[in-house]
Amino acid sequence: MPILTELNLYPVKSCAAVSLREATLTAAGLMSEHIYDREWMVVDAQGHYMTQRDFPRMALITPRIKADTLELRAPGMLRLEVPLGLPDPEDEKTLTVTIWDESLQAYDCDEVTATWFSKFLGVPCRLVRFHAEAKRLASAKWTAGVEAPTLFSDGYPVLLISQASLDDLNGKLQAQGRSALPMNRFRPNIVIGGVEAFDEDVAESLTIGEAVLKPVKPCARCPMPSIDQATGEFGPDPIDILRTYRANPRLDGGISFGMNAILLKGEGQLLKIGQDIDLTLAF
Repeated sequence: MPILTELNLYPVKSCAAVSLREATLTAAGLMSEHIYDREWMVVDAQGHYMTQRDFPRMALITPRIKADTLELRAPGMLRLEVPLGLPDPEDEKTLTVTIWDESLQAYDCDEVTATWFSKFLGVPCRLVRFHAEAKRLASAKWTAGVEAPTLFSDGYPVLLISQASLDDLNGKLQAQGRSALPMNRFRPNIVIGGVEAFDEDVAESLTIGEAVLKPVKPCARCPMPSIDQATGEFGPDPIDILRTYRANPRLDGGISFGMNAILLKGEGQLLKIGQDIDLTLAF
């Protein structure tokens, strides 16, 4: 029987996850304590988004959701407390930020926060928060016209992967004398067990309680799975192995691992580790 085995929330894009026992599923992705997945993002001096692709040390920035702050820790740095309350509309400071080819307004966090990130990452940068009036939608090309909101994710509100898919990859790595990789290399929101490897690729839907998730687009893999999330350094890289059997014609031969998904129904459903999943295959 398919079951829910992991829930991961990433408050700050490209930083470490908060591992959860339960989370609320919304159209925009997972939410816990009123904090949404990828609600914050680091941008450079031009307002362009920054990720582990270019700044692998971002993996070492560890968030923790507290009563009224988002606590951030990083090696060699004093802990940083980012207020959870939204700014007063009359006093808010905003920036125009760019993620991929989209530009939108975001709340600009304070100078202390900007200094903290700039010092740790070694470049001038700032932390921004998704604006209450901003709107981003997943590509309608893949959602069949469904309006699926997302915040600062790469493009979709939920990324799901089965444990069996990772086990399959690790089997191939170990057959070549290489080390198995943890799931955090692939940064999923939802991990499912009790299915066959890559069943998520051909799933029509996943029903969890009253919620229905629909996988819509294979997740194209960039160099990020080659970054060790515990050290913030590159290596070892699984892409060469994935290239031998995970080239996806739906992505013009791009390497895929995991599926981006959208919520069809069940806004506000509470998800819990160990919960049963009804997975319907598309054939």
